[in-house]
Amino acid sequence: MIRKFIAIGAAAVAASGLVAAQMDFSEVEIKTTKVADGVYMLEGAGGNIGLSTGADGAFVIDDQFAPLSDKITAAIAAVTDDKVEFLLNTHWHFDHTGGNEAFGKSGAHIVAHDNVRKRLKEGMERDDGLPNSPPAPADALPVITFSKTISFHWNGQHIKVRHPEKAHTDGDAVIVFKDANVVHMGDIFFNGSYPFIDLPSGGDVDGYIAAQESVLAEIDNDTKIIPGHGPLADKADLQRAADMLKEARARVQALVDDGKDANAAVAADPLADLNEEWGKGFINGERFVRILHASLSAE
Repeated sequence: MIRKFIAIGAAAVAASGLVAAQMDFSEVEIKTTKVADGVYMLEGAGGNIGLSTGADGAFVIDDQFAPLSDKITAAIAAVTDDKVEFLLNTHWHFDHTGGNEAFGKSGAHIVAHDNVRKRLKEGMERDDGLPNSPPAPADALPVITFSKTISFHWNGQHIKVRHPEKAHTDGDAVIVFKDANVVHMGDIFFNGSYPFIDLPSGGDVDGYIAAQESVLAEIDNDTKIIPGHGPLADKADLQRAADMLKEARARVQALVDDGKDANAAVAADPLADLNEEWGKGFINGERFVRILHASLSAE
């Protein structure tokens, strides 16, 4: 129960180091799943981790919460004896970057979008009810940043990384393992639940939809998708999530067009028939309506 709460609840957002320190991670176990030859998905608490192994060394995508660094390191060591050479952050939230300091101190080269370094370095005071995030220590900051795309030729893989404009945040990255036919989407994909679109961090519902559609356009039915949260997925899972999001957006847009404010939109309960399936994670139906309303009203 504790593991489920951490993984789906507060860990699904930009929890601060203080909040992480107050959580009990003692019962969290790191589950490793082979996705393709040399590519793995690690689940624990917070965002799903990607791992590439091979002759060049370990390449890791995201690192969950700081207190889990030893467990994550042990899980990686169970797969490969090689040290972590590169650590790529899909965005800045602390359930995806909390282990940066530990991996940075151990010699990993941290890579992320320009805005990830900026937000980690400056921290963030929030006005949406979520906990503030203090500035990250120097060892946790990305040392390699990019604005649009970056590529790695590593472990026999062509790893293509691109930044979609304003999706979950303003610093997201989609990582494509071309040869393995695997994609890590970070929090641009919550498999099986309403997504968290972090508007104060530059997120946008239309950008989120566009990012999902861009991935759908380049993958096939055999592609394996590592979502930011939720189980390992495929194209059909992503299509269902994208279709749900577009339907939810249309319903809330109609209320915005009708002049209803956020409270009136919530009272209209436009997602009533979707909540049973999609609203049981961190983002329930009411909160998702408020996120959509705020994003659409800002346009």
